[in-house]
Formats: sequence, structure tokens, C-alpha cells
Amino acid sequence: MSHPAAPTARTPHEVLTCYYQAMLNKSPDDLADLYAVDAVHEFPFTSPGFPARFEGREAVRAGYRAAWGASPAQVREVRRVSAHETADPEVIIAEHVVVGTLPAKDTTFTVPGLLILHVHNGLIMRVRDYMDGSGVAAARA
Repeated sequence: MSHPAAPTARTPHEVLTCYYQAMLNKSPDDLADLYAVDAVHEFPFTSPGFPARFEGREAVRAGYRAAWGASPAQVREVRRVSAHETADPEVIIAEHVVVGTLPAKDTTFTVPGLLILHVHNGLIMRVRDYMDGSGVAAARA
């Protein structure tokens, strides 16, 4: 008698791909669902009006729902510049550039960033999210 294989947890690379898709879709639910219940998302270089960290999956969901919901910016592309594996198989470091538009002003902006993702059993446990604050300000202007 054979048993179906248990579903395998996403790798850090797979989680990163899903993370970028959630950014592209501006989907706080898709993003938050990648996190463990007690995960921490930190912003070492915060922008005015943005918190320094979210503690827990639901704080990630609420924080991104508020931020993305209030922003008129439309994300057009998330360019993955590089992704680096580390000595820890649960950690990936990724560089990216978010390209977006402000439809009301007919302008384009870019926000370079760096993510350090700690993924355990297919869920994000911790993120250190380094965003270019000037790019974020341009997207909010």
C-alpha cells in the first residue's frame, strides 16, 4: 500500500519568488500567508510614517494592507537583481528593484532594495527589509 508523498515545504528561493509576486500584486494576504504566525519583519532604514517592524503574521497583513491601500503607486515590475544563498540553508539574501508608476502624475519611479529572508519549514520567520527611502518617498509623493 503506497501513501501519497507529504507536501514539501517551499525552499527559500520559492518563498522569495512568491514574495515578489505578492509585491507585484500588492496583495497583503498573499504576502502575509508566507509568514509564520510569530514572524518578525524589520525595516532597518525606515521611511517617515512607516513602522520599524511588524511582529507577527497578522501585523504584516495589516501593515501592508494599510500601506499598499493608501498608496496610489502601481507596481509594474519587481526586478530580481541577484539572490545569494548563505552558509545557512534557511537564509537567502536578495537584491531587487521595484519599478512602479504614479498614474495621476504619469511618472515612473524605482525603489532598490535588499531582503534577508530567514525561512523555516517553508515559512518566513524573519525579514530584514532594506528599502531606498528616497524611492519610497517618490512613490508616495
